[in-house]
Amino acid sequence: MIELILINISGYDRPGVTSALTAILAKYDAAILDIGQADIHHTLSLGILFKTTSDVSGDIMKDLLFKAYELGVKIRFTPIKEDEYNEWVSLQGKNRWIITILGRRLTARHIALVTEEVANQKMNIDSITRLTGRQPLVENDLPRAKSCVEFSVRGNPADLHAMQRRFMQLANDEDFDISLQEDTLYRRCRRLICFDMDSTLIETEVIDELAERAGVGDKVRAITERAMRGEIDFCESFTERVALLKGLDESVMREIAENLPITEGVDRMMQVLKRAGYKIAILSGGFTYFGNYLKQKFGIDYVYANELEIVDGKLTGRYVGEIVDGKRKAELLKLIAQVENVNIAQTIAVGDGANDLPMLATAGLGIAFHAKPKVKETAEQSISTIGLDGVLYFLGFKDSFITSTK
Repeated sequence: MIELILINISGYDRPGVTSALTAILAKYDAAILDIGQADIHHTLSLGILFKTTSDVSGDIMKDLLFKAYELGVKIRFTPIKEDEYNEWVSLQGKNRWIITILGRRLTARHIALVTEEVANQKMNIDSITRLTGRQPLVENDLPRAKSCVEFSVRGNPADLHAMQRRFMQLANDEDFDISLQEDTLYRRCRRLICFDMDSTLIETEVIDELAERAGVGDKVRAITERAMRGEIDFCESFTERVALLKGLDESVMREIAENLPITEGVDRMMQVLKRAGYKIAILSGGFTYFGNYLKQKFGIDYVYANELEIVDGKLTGRYVGEIVDGKRKAELLKLIAQVENVNIAQTIAVGDGANDLPMLATAGLGIAFHAKPKVKETAEQSISTIGLDGVLYFLGFKDSFITSTK
């Protein structure tokens, strides 16, 4: 007679525990139907569901019990009925989702609120994984600390849009970041990532820097803010701002480029993305001069931005070619994907302004980064609490992997 037995092992973790216990199952030719293991602060939690026959099941449990005692771990046996097992098998193939939460510090409240919504949506958490390194007890021990936890969730949300809205509301109200992604093949093999430049890769709007040098800073900043909030058309605002730069010396651009304030986490993120084989693009409503500077600094593959007209070493107040606005960014993302033979579902876009919304909506994964309110309300994924390397956690990278592959 067939018997199905679930064993749960817990206790202090040490090398060889799993090997010793599975060796006993192998001795009796038991078939392992499911297995899972986790280690939390040197404490092992191991579960094995195996199939055997009634004539040897008693011997197996006796040997496992003695071995567990010898290893200093606790073991518990639970018989599983065949109809229970068959019901579990029938759940196979249901949609899976990845929920990633991150911030400077994650609290029990953050996790409770997120998992409450998972339960409300009639979904089940299969596994929980910490992606960041171990946290210090004292916050000042690690400047700019990061904490990230990833949940693998099974089932179909009762209301996906309501779930997404709830997560964005929680992130805004409780000061943490969250991502909800369907766990598809494409989610695991992203290949192209496109960044806005100003206020995303760098912590400034370059046109504002140029305007300060030209003595029209207040005028240009006011127009920039209205454009980023989506209150005026980007192309109209761009033309107005560039016109105010007329007469500025070209040398000012070089001085600004050499002192660009790089956003927290960009160096780390770029190193990891390049090692992982990603193609990287800048799609910016800013200027090619500064995009090309970043291209050389970080080994970026593509730069598409706006070209300022320069005559006799002076800005003319005009631009050359087509304006890279929101619509153009989305078109360029699709074009680069075609050139690189990348499915659009394998693309990522990151930006902060209203002119980034078409690009964020087009990409397989659109991430609003320290974004304006209108952008944050529209985006499905948002990072507002940590640096740009937070993108890596939304892609499933772990600190242990990042460190070990330097």
